[in-house]
Amino acid sequence: MTETEQALQEPTEAAATDGAAQAEIEAGTEGANAEAQRTADPVELEQLRGERDTLKDRLARLQAEFDNARKREAKERQDARDRGTEAAVESFLNVMDNFDLALKAEGSVEQLRAGVELIVKQMNEALRNLNVQPIESVGAQFDPRFHEALGSIETAEYPDHQVLEEIRRGYRLRDKLLRPALVRIATNSAQRSE
Repeated sequence: MTETEQALQEPTEAAATDGAAQAEIEAGTEGANAEAQRTADPVELEQLRGERDTLKDRLARLQAEFDNARKREAKERQDARDRGTEAAVESFLNVMDNFDLALKAEGSVEQLRAGVELIVKQMNEALRNLNVQPIESVGAQFDPRFHEALGSIETAEYPDHQVLEEIRRGYRLRDKLLRPALVRIATNSAQRSE
């Protein structure tokens, strides 16, 4: 018999063994119940049946209580997520309204640019209210925890590994990094060779 056939056979044998053990337990229980009925007086037997029924009822109530608590906890967790999403989205609705107004506006390129700059300020304020801060990059020393280098620029003017250009701004939520800043850094061969 191959290993695969043995592996397939083992669960069947285990299930058969478990089934046999379960049958023995049930047979033993039935035998014990029959023996108890023959030897116990009717008052004691009735008392045991009452206790059994009480315990079954208590178990059913506890199971129902547990199911209700689990459902209640899941609903509360979903409600908390919805409140968090609601607070985040609410702060951006005014930004969306202003974008819609900017798209409908007729004016010069300079006026449109000034409007978009105001919307960007409003967006930054909404992010700040959610404790989202931009990662300062240009002029800072490259830090792999907050920056992702997309390239380098050979220069003698700036120190080695100083961030010269930010391609995409990075953000963090309190101390947690949401996304790194994509940057280009200085490569100063004069500093590296010293």
